[in-house]
Amino acid sequence: MVAVIGAPKTNITDSAVAPGKGGRTSKNRPPAQYWRGIVLVIAALYFLGPALVAFWFTVDGADGLNLAAYTRIFSAPDFTDSMTSSLLLGVIAVTITLAIMIPTMLIVHLKLPMMRSYVEAFSLLPLVIPPVALVVGVRGALGWGNRSEYVEISSFFTALQDKSMPLVLALMYVVIALPFTFRSLDAGLRGSKVTVLVEAAQNLGARWPMVLWRVVLPALRTSILNSAFLAFALVMGEYTIAKILIFPTFPVWLAQSGATDGQLQVALSLLSLVFTWALLLTVVSVAGRKSKAHLRKER
Repeated sequence: MVAVIGAPKTNITDSAVAPGKGGRTSKNRPPAQYWRGIVLVIAALYFLGPALVAFWFTVDGADGLNLAAYTRIFSAPDFTDSMTSSLLLGVIAVTITLAIMIPTMLIVHLKLPMMRSYVEAFSLLPLVIPPVALVVGVRGALGWGNRSEYVEISSFFTALQDKSMPLVLALMYVVIALPFTFRSLDAGLRGSKVTVLVEAAQNLGARWPMVLWRVVLPALRTSILNSAFLAFALVMGEYTIAKILIFPTFPVWLAQSGATDGQLQVALSLLSLVFTWALLLTVVSVAGRKSKAHLRKER
């Protein structure tokens, strides 16, 4: 037999992987996985449990299970008017908020970075001032406008307080949505390369309208969608201001409907929750799809 000089000795037992060292089996699986599943189950029960109980309350009738609470929603008195008013107020508030905050944040980020702290402090004031105090101040201003000697001013303030479309609520919702809009747009501007993109577009000869439409808005698409969703959700759920000013929005109508029909109130609350979650998932999916498409173009 020919022996190979310097060849290492091998042992068959060395090539076998000892259990628990080279591989992971179900017996030595870390307990973190089990705890993770337990936490997820508890969270699901915490969030879905009340919704399931509320749904059972809406379908549990005297004659058994039925969907009568959902079928009489559109026939409920004043439901269509209140829902239409809230939806239009949401669209108006979102439009005004974005029209004010997007140019402001771009100017602060690109031209006046030293003003960011002042804009942030100003936008955070609605979190410090209670809504009741804000409503008291607005009511005082509306009363002064109604008592004005000038017909134009009196007519303007009267139009703001129209019951069918209370535009004063939209303006107040713009103020309340400022903290959320600022945070979302500021995070988008800080996380994207807007400054570099704007400089590159200007070096290529693009004017500001083209830069805003073709460069800035696509880069801030996710932040803009998040801001719009937060402002719209705030309008659809705001109750205190509309109640004090006695405007028949959807949250006010929903709170008052519980005195006559509890099942209808809970059914509408569930549908509002489902609509909000569906809108949120739509915004997330659209933003994710656009981001992936943008990354593919860059590659």
